[in-house]
Amino acid sequence: MRRLLLPLPVLLAGFAQAAEPLAIDVYRDPSCGCCEAWIDHLQDNGFTVADHVVNDMTSVKMEHGIPHRLGSCHTAVIDGKFVEGHVPVADILKLREQPDLIGAAVPGMPIGSPGMEMGERKDAFKVIGVSKHGEERVLSEYPGD
Repeated sequence: MRRLLLPLPVLLAGFAQAAEPLAIDVYRDPSCGCCEAWIDHLQDNGFTVADHVVNDMTSVKMEHGIPHRLGSCHTAVIDGKFVEGHVPVADILKLREQPDLIGAAVPGMPIGSPGMEMGERKDAFKVIGVSKHGEERVLSEYPGD
C-alpha cells in the first residue's frame, strides 16, 4: 500500500474547516460589503451558505433572540442557533458542540475579524456565547495589534 505524505502546512490548512459541508443561513442588509466578505470566509471553510438579503435586520435579530448589545451587521443561523456578526469558523464549530448555548456573537465590527480584514491593523475582540437562560460567557478571545 502506498501512502501519500502531505507537508504539515497542507495538513493544517483544513484544521478549522467543517469536516463536511455545513448549511448556514445568513441574513444581511443589501448594502453591506463586509457581510459578503464574511460569507466568503464561510464558503472558503467548507460551509454552504443560503444568502438572504433583507431590509429589516432588526426583526431578524429579534426573532432569534439576539441581545441588542451583542448586535452586529449580519445574522446567521445554524442548527437553530444564531451566529451574530463576524464570528470565526472555528467558533461556529465550537458553538455546534455546546447544547446549552443558543448562539454566539462578535459585537460590533472589529477590524481584523473574518470579513473585516482591512490591512495590517487588528482589533482585539471576543466571541460571546449566550445560554438558553440568557447568561453570557466568553468562548474565545482574539488579541489585537
